[in-house]
Amino acid sequence: MQSNNPVWSRTQGFNGRGGNAQGNQTYAGNGQGYAGYGDPSQWGVGTPGAPGSPTHQEPGSRMTIDTVVQKTGISVGVVILAALATWILSPEITNTSGQEDLSGLFAAVTLGSLGAFALSMVNAFKKVVSPGLVLAFAVLEGVALGGISKLFNSMFEGNIVMGAVIGTFGAFAGTLAAYKFFNIQVSGKFRMFVMAAVFGMVGLSVMELVLGMFGSQIGLFGVSGLGMVTAVAGLVLGVFMLILDFDMVEKGIAAGLPERESWRAAFGMTVSLVWIYTNLLRILAFFSQD
Repeated sequence: MQSNNPVWSRTQGFNGRGGNAQGNQTYAGNGQGYAGYGDPSQWGVGTPGAPGSPTHQEPGSRMTIDTVVQKTGISVGVVILAALATWILSPEITNTSGQEDLSGLFAAVTLGSLGAFALSMVNAFKKVVSPGLVLAFAVLEGVALGGISKLFNSMFEGNIVMGAVIGTFGAFAGTLAAYKFFNIQVSGKFRMFVMAAVFGMVGLSVMELVLGMFGSQIGLFGVSGLGMVTAVAGLVLGVFMLILDFDMVEKGIAAGLPERESWRAAFGMTVSLVWIYTNLLRILAFFSQD
């Protein structure tokens, strides 16, 4: 079943079509191609590299759990460092801080958010993954998250930022444990549902942004009763996105994709973690109100 996730569908091995980048065939039995070896009926015993001889790809050049973990750690680490830098370098927020005092922080959030969104679209639909663009996305996302986190920290009581960070990594660990221990199987219908819900949320966000320009926001993404409905739905959706990420990583490794594709996996999981964090931050803020 082909994945509907644009982050993964640019590469054959991620979308269940079988085989690897060499275009290998898929065979009945295990649903996976003979990565790096082509059609077994064409194998020969001649000189390596000659027609009919298997073409072997060095294990070190393939995508593995270790390479995915390394790239994801780098991507998430860049997000955290950029967020910390934005928090530290921006002016302190006090009870006397006015709109002018916070203009720089608002600008950082706006530019970071728009830039991260633009690069997320490029990375999602780019056929050949670019590590530089993935890291550029992480920097801009970190700038936006750093500014948003600082604003939330000043507006609501309690250490909600640290709570959201801990909750995000807890959700990641819990989802991974459930995925492995309960052997969760991802169906085509589940993929379609999750991606439709993601694009639905993005559409609602754009609509709310446009309405906000005319002073007519509905409050779908605020810290309110209606906003909590979308925050909880977004949190659940973020967990579902992680499940898709884990499933696609397994498929990519089984297909023998090149190590470079680990960056695509890192990008997908970074998006899911950011999604979970922002929704957790809104939920904690709601319960921290006076």
